[in-house]
Amino acid sequence: MPYPEPLVAPMRAELTAVGVHELKTAEEVDRAFETASGKTMLLIVNSVCGCAAAMARPAVRMSMQAEQLPDMFTTVFAGQDLEATARARQHLAGLPPSSPSMFLIKDGEPVFALERRHIEGRSASAIATDLVTAYQQVCGSNDGVSPAAGEVAQDDQAPTSSTFRSIL
Repeated sequence: MPYPEPLVAPMRAELTAVGVHELKTAEEVDRAFETASGKTMLLIVNSVCGCAAAMARPAVRMSMQAEQLPDMFTTVFAGQDLEATARARQHLAGLPPSSPSMFLIKDGEPVFALERRHIEGRSASAIATDLVTAYQQVCGSNDGVSPAAGEVAQDDQAPTSSTFRSIL
């Protein structure tokens, strides 16, 4: 059962007020991934938890001040927009569900991720720095090629699909 809308409305607004496009249905998620073909997209899985409020959402807002940015910023709300969140996770096959979390997508494939375990206990500015570093490595390249192995270090703590790369 979803959280009550009055509870999550201010949490939604923290991202939508700065231009993050909210995806509330599975169809909207599919359209965003289709639109992102040949582009870069940050997908934020928003959450009601304290680490989303204190670290994840502020980090996204801070990262949007960077010189190099993804072409698109999108969000689904875990625990609220159940269908959209489930569809987003289908697009991230092989990656464990996590909220809050952030995924940098290039040409439809996740090339960088910050899962809850990478967010909890860290400052918003440290998380924003991670995002900006990923933007610099992934976004704006006109060659359509994801970063070479090693440009974004592998995450050694969890098994993931071969397309997953994390800076942690």
